[in-house]
Amino acid sequence: MTTTTSPVLNANGVTMRFGGLTAVRSVDLTVNSGEIVGLIGPNGAGKTTFFNCLTGLYVPTEGSVSYKGTVLPPKPHLVTQAGVARTFQNIRLFANMTVLENVLVGRHTRTKEGLWSALLRGPGFKRAEAASKERAMELLEFTGLAHKADHLSRNLPYGEQRKLEIARALASDPGLLLLDEPTAGMNPQETRATEELVFAIRDQGTAVLVIEHDMRFIFNLCDRVAVLVQGQKLIEGTPDVVQSDERVIAAYIGTPFEGAPGQEEAAEVEAAEAQQGTRPSGAPKSTTARTEDGQ
Repeated sequence: MTTTTSPVLNANGVTMRFGGLTAVRSVDLTVNSGEIVGLIGPNGAGKTTFFNCLTGLYVPTEGSVSYKGTVLPPKPHLVTQAGVARTFQNIRLFANMTVLENVLVGRHTRTKEGLWSALLRGPGFKRAEAASKERAMELLEFTGLAHKADHLSRNLPYGEQRKLEIARALASDPGLLLLDEPTAGMNPQETRATEELVFAIRDQGTAVLVIEHDMRFIFNLCDRVAVLVQGQKLIEGTPDVVQSDERVIAAYIGTPFEGAPGQEEAAEVEAAEAQQGTRPSGAPKSTTARTEDGQ
């Protein structure tokens, strides 16, 4: 496959403060078309906070986030509409809906039919409904879940629930997919299957940015890897460069390096990330996860 280097995502100087605590500090990151980029770091590094800034859940205190040259609006459904989709660290499926219905929910940003068309169920609505179902089934086939289309999502094994969340994200036809710990809790076989799925997603033309704690998974998967430590980008480069950097090794085994923030600050950042239900200072009240995750 021939890859290009046109930027899909540009994050410039992204800073996120929770009151007096700076959880993410002046982070720059670019994801190009045809790329899989990894974001790693110890607990409390600010990875999820940074993801939330990219997807409109948080409004960055400073900096900007652009998709294909256009600054993204600070609302999750508009970010999805623009072409950026994500999964979550904690699975957020509609438990009492079928596998197919969950994927159809992800299609809503790409359907043009209005309220009256839906209520009257005219020809236009029926055509759109049929097209959405066809695309949803294609995605279930792609992720290996087509045979469980009519199953309730809550009855799927854990690894298949993760796949379903990816299928639902892909239903919005994104140009960039953000994966938040896609292999968390998986066994080695499920992890290998997820790796193959992410490669297939990239090969179909969707760039990928992934947070993950499984270093072997990240270094096998990614073209580039960026490392966050207490909200700051420590290093970015190829997997070989990053995994051999002494500062990265020190950050993961807990040995302080020159200029490293203390453990107290790390704990504060981790606590701030955990309180995602709390509205950050400066964020509008409408900035919630409801549109994306159905909560």
